[in-house]
Amino acid sequence: MLSLTQQDIVLNQSARDKTAAISALAGELTQQGLVSEGYVKGMLAREAQNSTFLGSGIAIPHGTTDTRDLVQQTGVKIHHYPQGVNWGDGNTVYLAIGIAAKSDEHLGILKQLTKVLSADGVAEQIRQSNTAEALISLLNGDIQLEADFDESLIALHFPATDLLQLTAVAAGLIKNKQAADNAFVADVIAEGASYLGQGLWLARSSKGVSRTTMSFVTPSQDIIHQEQPIHQEQSIHQEQPVKGLLMLAACNAACHKPLNLLAQKLYQNQLQALFEADAAQLPALLTDAQPAASDEANTAVFKIRNAHGLHARPGAMLVSVAKKFESAIQVKNLQGDGKSVNAKSLMKVIALGVKHGHELEFMADGSDAPEALSAIGDAIAAGLGEGR
Repeated sequence: MLSLTQQDIVLNQSARDKTAAISALAGELTQQGLVSEGYVKGMLAREAQNSTFLGSGIAIPHGTTDTRDLVQQTGVKIHHYPQGVNWGDGNTVYLAIGIAAKSDEHLGILKQLTKVLSADGVAEQIRQSNTAEALISLLNGDIQLEADFDESLIALHFPATDLLQLTAVAAGLIKNKQAADNAFVADVIAEGASYLGQGLWLARSSKGVSRTTMSFVTPSQDIIHQEQPIHQEQSIHQEQPVKGLLMLAACNAACHKPLNLLAQKLYQNQLQALFEADAAQLPALLTDAQPAASDEANTAVFKIRNAHGLHARPGAMLVSVAKKFESAIQVKNLQGDGKSVNAKSLMKVIALGVKHGHELEFMADGSDAPEALSAIGDAIAAGLGEGR
């Protein structure tokens, strides 16, 4: 596991272009004794082959396989550019991570970094960071950027008879995740839920919360709840349907994105989709993550033959092929954690940590899905730009 220190990061840098930025990083790597003189030529040659821009304001310049013998010790050097550096093709880099790796160790480095850096909103946080400690926290994943929400936080068709029972179940799911304590449970039950419309209720609290987390529950039978009047002088209790309850335990800005998505669906009268989705589909609807592939999706499994795995260059080639097709394409590393990612996102593909011999399962959903899988298979068989 890569362990970053403050000495690995140089803040408030500026560079006229990416060539100057890469040269500066190579100089730092050389000065630190990580690489020998001449490694800069490999870094510039690698950049000429294909851009090392990953997205989200981040680039990962590194040497070619021909210059690995110049690497003395695996490590990184990070330069922070608050004003940005033009990396070509309209891309701006705020964080350039120069990598020196003696073998396939760079895949582990990339996997660790890209899992963090692929989160939404991270580019702006990187740009605004003004201390090495803040950047290290971001790169190590110590700062939560996205709300936790997965199938373990979902209970569909629960045999509840009223809204209070649903609230208790939703709170229990979050507590069981150890994202909140008893103070949170007591607060959301005492405060109750608010009616958003279209059958959806929202309960939230920040008391006793350690990680921003969401849960979602639906009843197994029709429930009607008498909504309390907003003003004390009102005596009319409106009856509202209870189709589902969303609960939010919030302790940081990670709650903003799901709430914005929820507001959009409410405004567009699309909340019914939440009640019709299964547990595998719901996280994508409320976090804008990659949705689960449909039952009609075309699938294929291909083995990566590249000697050094799916590093930046072959990864970029794979993503380039996938982007040629209209179909939604997901990919999972069968020797990895089993999670599917968007095959059209270079950062997410690299985060799979694919090594030589690993098998990738592709799922293409759309009108040109068979053609997409055929083209991807051909590209992998041809070596993704590195030969067979």
